[in-house]
Amino acid sequence: MQRRARRRANDQGLSFAEYMRRLVARDLGSAGARTNPAAVFDLGRSGGSDIANGKDIMIAEAFSSIRTKSRSR
Repeated sequence: MQRRARRRANDQGLSFAEYMRRLVARDLGSAGARTNPAAVFDLGRSGGSDIANGKDIMIAEAFSSIRTKSRSR
């Protein structure tokens, strides 16, 4: 039974300990069920923006905008 449980945990990409914690939590009716963080990825389209590659330019533009606004006051 333990070998089968370890195999099932491995198939789900979980450690045996995490697999057992989830089984016990489900059995006990734990209200603290965890949501898979991957559920928030790929929810929409970026419209072609690439924040990871363009962040330096975006930050520079934001600071430039702030400086321009404070000078015009």
